[in-house]
Amino acid sequence: MIEIDDKIISDDILEEQFVCDLSQCKGACCVEGDAGAPLEKEEINILEEIYPVVKSEMRQQGIDAVEKEGLYYLDDFGEPVTTLVNNKECAFVVFDKNNIAKCAIEISSRKNKTDFIKPISCHLYPIRVKEYESFQGINLHKWHICEPACECGKDLKIPVFKFLKEPIIRKWGVEFFNQLNHVFEQFFRKKST
Repeated sequence: MIEIDDKIISDDILEEQFVCDLSQCKGACCVEGDAGAPLEKEEINILEEIYPVVKSEMRQQGIDAVEKEGLYYLDDFGEPVTTLVNNKECAFVVFDKNNIAKCAIEISSRKNKTDFIKPISCHLYPIRVKEYESFQGINLHKWHICEPACECGKDLKIPVFKFLKEPIIRKWGVEFFNQLNHVFEQFFRKKST
């Protein structure tokens, strides 16, 4: 474990290698699982604000789920998560011509319809963040559906944190990313090569 400010970071974030391979997994992390995507409290307000814009990119099944159940629900731990379609995929999932799951929120952002990219938990995946009273736990979620991403990361020799540079900076800032990179250069680079 590594400690930077009020964050306790699993070594896996620096040691493991990862690059999403959507051609293999088809975006299964947006479809499988036991709950919707975790939402930060402020993201609920953002989703409520941008929903009318994002709705135009959504599938009818997702719109129906949101209009029946709301944009989010509370999971078994009382935390807000995105609504699901038939207890399966996220309500914001759309499928491209190759049946790869994409995010209607992200599509709206790429079309400059909104500034909100997507929930930070989705952007950071496979990193998961757990809030404690005095610190944040930052861990790597390991799931069989991401095996192609692990293989791709090994082939390309890209550590998890470098693959997730953009969302890490979005969540914690450039300085935090630079500190992670410094720790990697000092203690982990030799292990990963």
